[in-house]
Amino acid sequence: MNRHELTQQIKQAALDSGFTKAGVTSAAPFHEAADRLDAWIGAGAQGVMSYMERNREKRRDVREIFPTAKSILSLALNYYREGVTGPLKISRYAWGDDYHDLIGTMLEQLMAKIKIIAPEAEGRYYVDTGPLLEKSIAERAGIGWIGKHTNLITQELGSWVFLSEIILNLDLEADTPGVDMCGTCTKCIEACPTDAITAPYQLDATKCISYLTIELKPQNDIAPELAVNMEGWLYGCDICQDVCPWNRFAAETPLSAFAPRNENLLLTKEKIELMEQEEFSKRFRKSPIKRTKLAGLKRNLKALNAARH
Repeated sequence: MNRHELTQQIKQAALDSGFTKAGVTSAAPFHEAADRLDAWIGAGAQGVMSYMERNREKRRDVREIFPTAKSILSLALNYYREGVTGPLKISRYAWGDDYHDLIGTMLEQLMAKIKIIAPEAEGRYYVDTGPLLEKSIAERAGIGWIGKHTNLITQELGSWVFLSEIILNLDLEADTPGVDMCGTCTKCIEACPTDAITAPYQLDATKCISYLTIELKPQNDIAPELAVNMEGWLYGCDICQDVCPWNRFAAETPLSAFAPRNENLLLTKEKIELMEQEEFSKRFRKSPIKRTKLAGLKRNLKALNAARH
């Protein structure tokens, strides 16, 4: 089997495993993207996300993780679902089950298929858990491009995709990198109510509603001048994606795991205020919302309530 055939078989195996898109790039370092990350961290834009400050050399060069790496298989999975949240808004990615669990299983199964195609194959797979520049990898692998809101956009389905990767010791045929197709559009910048997108391709995480409602530790209050502009977002925020013209191509995912849970979408002020830990754990089992913890959910509600007065 030649290099081209091997690459095509592995990419087809990824699609057969349920992934929406598959692309390949080499394991060469990501110096330019890593330099941008270092500058971003140097400016303090990461806030309390101290994990962003660790393992910088591994982000720069995946061979620091997996020394025999030759290629990276980049994978995108569509999670878009139609639905309407109540007055307390939940980010679309958290409407259903936790993507880490589903995609982790898919990656394990795909790696087994790759070993059947190429018995010498060895690899490491990640889904938003390792020290990888996932969006830069996806862009270089031709999955899409990093938009002005700093999310990865695919030409076929917009930005409603989860990213994951398999680093491989196989010498695969690289795809053509994605081309920026944002053009002169600035809708995401103009729509952000907290001015978190400070310039095209520049995000100040400390102003981002997703950061404030998820990453900010529950013991930290949300600044009143930011809370007043949160527009009802209780967990995460989709504004910059909702206004992106490329998302007119969004199509519903066939995966039932991402179907909206009514108990997630129909949260009320009263339910959250009265909620205790046992109910929180039961309600949000296998849900991304568990990440914010009960104290964080109550803190977010408190910030929204204070902003109304």
